[in-house]
Amino acid sequence: MPIEIWIILAVIILILAIIVGVSYYCFRRLFYSKDRTPLKDDEYEIPDGKEYQAIKDDIIAWIKWKRSLPQEDIEIKSHDGLTLRGKYFEYEKGAPVEILFHGYRGNAERDVSGGIERCFKVGRNVILVDHRASGASDGNVITFGIKERLDCLKWIEYAVERFGKDTKIVIGGMSMGAATVMMATAEDLPKNVAYAIADCGYTSPKEIISKVMREMGYPDKIFYPLAKLGAKLFGKFDLDETSPLQAMENAKIPVIFLHGTGDDFVPYNMSERLYERCKAKKSLVLIPNAEHGLAYPRDMDGYVSAVKDFQKDLL
Repeated sequence: MPIEIWIILAVIILILAIIVGVSYYCFRRLFYSKDRTPLKDDEYEIPDGKEYQAIKDDIIAWIKWKRSLPQEDIEIKSHDGLTLRGKYFEYEKGAPVEILFHGYRGNAERDVSGGIERCFKVGRNVILVDHRASGASDGNVITFGIKERLDCLKWIEYAVERFGKDTKIVIGGMSMGAATVMMATAEDLPKNVAYAIADCGYTSPKEIISKVMREMGYPDKIFYPLAKLGAKLFGKFDLDETSPLQAMENAKIPVIFLHGTGDDFVPYNMSERLYERCKAKKSLVLIPNAEHGLAYPRDMDGYVSAVKDFQKDLL
């Protein structure tokens, strides 16, 4: 074989190796979650960032309160065989149940302990979920809501089996958790699933990943396709399989969108676009100056009032 052919083959192999290598790097950075060690009783995981450190004492107080509550460890199997874990908190026997989902690389205790308080204020029992590859749940691959939406369906199935077909169910989430419940709204849901709460959710995995890439100095038009390839090769999922924006076209239950106008991670105009696209009953609540995930802490009364108003004829 002529030397030129060998050179061409070598160049092709080198290019392919670089593509696969960069795709794997993207997979590890974006989607891979290493095994997690449970926190000790005196340990608290507080997000980085001055906005979170400023309310560190409040977050710790919520976590301590959550840990002090009567609670039941629960678990289910995902559609692909993972053990997913959560905790059940009972406000009142027979009350509606809200299933709460946390954010990207978070855990239920850190992200939505305040959500338990909010649920109790509106008279709901709570299933607090650790996503796959997060907290106490199994798995090492985060899928930005793609597979998590199917996990949401399994948690709904659990709630229906446990509490009955007449118990109203609400699905609520923050950030990636909001994306998860929004994508779940387009699936076939039991009739007792009343509505969804989407707090600071993003429009699509592609848009939020591309935004973060640009902010980190990576050209997203080059690196997003490589991230998508990495997700497919190493995570076994398609990042563009669906999206919250797409799901809103086919939402089968009402959705209330809440977002802080001070959110510079997931811009609040994403919730505005989701609201515009949503074909079901809907409401959009913007909390002035609230940062990412802090809409409830910044305006508890306004948040609770908005939820109560929205659900008046739904529960």
